[in-house]
Amino acid sequence: MSTMQNKLSNFFYIILGLPSTAMGFALCIQISALSWILSTKYGLKIDEIGLVWAAGPIAGILGQVIIGLISDNVWLWSGRRRPFIIIGGILCSLMLLALPNLDVIAAALGLHSILGVAIAVALLLDLSINVSFNPTRSIIADVTPEGKERTRGYTWMQTISGFFGVGAYVIGAFLDNYVLIYVGVVLVFLLSTIPVFFITEPRELKQNLVAIAKTKSDASFKSILMDIQPLWGFLLYGIYAIIERLSGAESHTYYVEFICLLITLFFIFQTLLQKEAGKSKEEAGILGFKKILAAHSFTWIGIQTMFVYMFAYVQYKMPDLSALKMGQVVSISFLILNVTGAVLPVAILEPLTRKIGSTKTHAICIGSMAVGYLGMLFIGASPFMVYALMAFIGIGWAATISLPFAIMTQKVGNSKIGLYMGLFNLSVVLPQLVASLGVGHAISIVANKNLIFMICAFTLAISSLLWFTIRDSSNPEKIQLKSSSPH
Repeated sequence: MSTMQNKLSNFFYIILGLPSTAMGFALCIQISALSWILSTKYGLKIDEIGLVWAAGPIAGILGQVIIGLISDNVWLWSGRRRPFIIIGGILCSLMLLALPNLDVIAAALGLHSILGVAIAVALLLDLSINVSFNPTRSIIADVTPEGKERTRGYTWMQTISGFFGVGAYVIGAFLDNYVLIYVGVVLVFLLSTIPVFFITEPRELKQNLVAIAKTKSDASFKSILMDIQPLWGFLLYGIYAIIERLSGAESHTYYVEFICLLITLFFIFQTLLQKEAGKSKEEAGILGFKKILAAHSFTWIGIQTMFVYMFAYVQYKMPDLSALKMGQVVSISFLILNVTGAVLPVAILEPLTRKIGSTKTHAICIGSMAVGYLGMLFIGASPFMVYALMAFIGIGWAATISLPFAIMTQKVGNSKIGLYMGLFNLSVVLPQLVASLGVGHAISIVANKNLIFMICAFTLAISSLLWFTIRDSSNPEKIQLKSSSPH
């Protein structure tokens, strides 16, 4: 183990955050360029773009859970997470290279439609990101002690990732998205393959022998399904929506959507009404994990809606903008969002968590994001106001991509951190399906695109209220040592 890792120096935290930064940079390219290039270069419609974006969450449903489970139980190339980070980084670079060449790929395959190729590339891109994203986050939990140092690790991760994200949007806004894509190909490859060789992973994760012995069968399909109970409604809707869209037999009755909403609300409120007091450490931890899933899922309906349909909102509010100028406004908006997201975690959020706790800090930040979305409805009619509001919305974005990881990892045992990181990701990808398919359909048939930020504000307000119901782990070290299993 190197001296910088042994001392947990700031430089070590920078190195530790670079693999996740690589995947974050790839996501920035998706957010900045994917909808724009599909709309302007290939002429896809809003609902078709939503279908392309849905391919990513589908990959995430399988990719992060499976890779998380496997990486908990393997040792290859002197690492548990290292092989998946490297392989995923290489695949991600190749798929980024494919993005601006969809027409070339389609022609080479003898296909007349871009849509199928776009879905395939988006699926492979997001699958490659998910192969790496889970291990890049899990490795931070593997090499940092629970509590303040782990929170510090994740806030540093977001700070480093955020600054690179800022660079991505600077390139997209002031050069063009094509340059951004090709720069990303190189950066993603380098940042995902080199830093992992400077991180020493522990051969054995810290967990007592009884806990390890009793968790061997905990990764059954039934136990996983019970652990994600608050997400059942999202899961059912995702399966239904995908089948409906691919079959072409679209219904206009919305009975299934209503049933899925009722299921979601029922299990979320059932989870929230349960008390952690009086339960064993492991039962309290899993109940806390379920509450986090419920709160985080509503966050991502709103955020994904903003990411995917921001271009449609700008077109609606500012119809005189050219396609190039519209793309620049969107890129600058996300640039400003990421500036805030890069500066706040270490400078403001991490010190604030020490004073009022991680969950309360996060709940306040998510509430501020809902307020920012409301502001977009009423005053977001010019580029300047959009930029100002995106800076404010960035408070919630900074919290979303840093604090929940630290909060979640203190609820579950270390020996299954990869699996639970994958299950936690379901609270991101399943709501993304709702945003890409359900919300996308609604936006495509409604002339008033203000609906985009109505949905964003409503879902973020719900999320903030749910986060206020979650308690911080009062003594994460004791939870780890006294747990007999992660259930």
